[in-house]
Amino acid sequence: MRFFPFAFLLLGISLPALAEFRPLGLVLTSDNDAIFSTDPSRFYMYTDRHFEGVNSKPWQGGTYGFSRNQRRTDIGIVYTRLHEGIDIRPVHRDNSNNPLDKIRSIADGTVVHVNNSSSHSNYGRYIVVHHDWGYGPFFSLYAHLGKVHTTRGQGVKAGETIGIMGYTGAGINRERAHVHLELCMIASDRFPGWYDRHFTSENRHGLFNGFNLIGMDIAGLYIEHRKDPDITIPSFLLEQNEAYYKVIVPNHGQVDILRRYPWLLEDLDRGSNPPSWEFSFAATGVPLRARPNSKSTNVPIVSYVKHSQVDHSYMTSARITGTGNNARLTPSGSRFIQLISDSF
Repeated sequence: MRFFPFAFLLLGISLPALAEFRPLGLVLTSDNDAIFSTDPSRFYMYTDRHFEGVNSKPWQGGTYGFSRNQRRTDIGIVYTRLHEGIDIRPVHRDNSNNPLDKIRSIADGTVVHVNNSSSHSNYGRYIVVHHDWGYGPFFSLYAHLGKVHTTRGQGVKAGETIGIMGYTGAGINRERAHVHLELCMIASDRFPGWYDRHFTSENRHGLFNGFNLIGMDIAGLYIEHRKDPDITIPSFLLEQNEAYYKVIVPNHGQVDILRRYPWLLEDLDRGSNPPSWEFSFAATGVPLRARPNSKSTNVPIVSYVKHSQVDHSYMTSARITGTGNNARLTPSGSRFIQLISDSF
């Protein structure tokens, strides 16, 4: 990956700040450490699945990625629903089968959001912690909690208890009690305005609404971090992901996501003001790169898609549609690109 100091300066970011990359210092969020074992079924909480008349409880439904909502296609069964985090099963229960596991912050940070009302979100009671490792803001999210032991604005250390595992939120019962853990980038600082433009329901969570958080593969990061404690998130994302689709967006001025995450930028010449940007995305929607583009356009255009024999909507949370090498943005995809590119 190539860094361009002058690109950072154009975005108003000083080099000393960028040079102070800090180790992630990741720790597990609970006493369940089976993610590092040979039996991942002891780590992930299963989902209840009903497919083609068969009921099952696959632990794979608790993993990150496209792990849910099976669909039979011409190329076989595909999984069409993105799970942006991991569901970690409890290792401690009381005599009534209630989970007792302490939930801990995965790294040093500051609590930026606490939802203590189980009815205000599908996440149930959840906490968001901000982490700054020197190259942009990242946010860990801990959902379906039974109890919250922290407050907004509180600084926390890696391994510090912030709550107790529970089964609050949509579709969870006592047997399936777990903590849903995410590690996310944030899409837009202007999210409330985007939300009000597209939805009529109340946004109770400000910037930390799930629509504005882009979850990455936290399980994969744990495993790579154990191998190399000095790993950075930018290097992890680029090494572990390929671009599934690319979108050219018009350049309407400063794009805040490039200011927040300047390592996304590639190939920007000094003093250039390109007519458009080309963003590369993993199938999950995680942004991987942004390059200047010479194409003049007033609307976002899909410029590349990985070949697929089935509809691309199955592989991209329905953000793009089409087959083969042809694709176009869906309405939900257009809304997503608006959010990423601040074009609303």
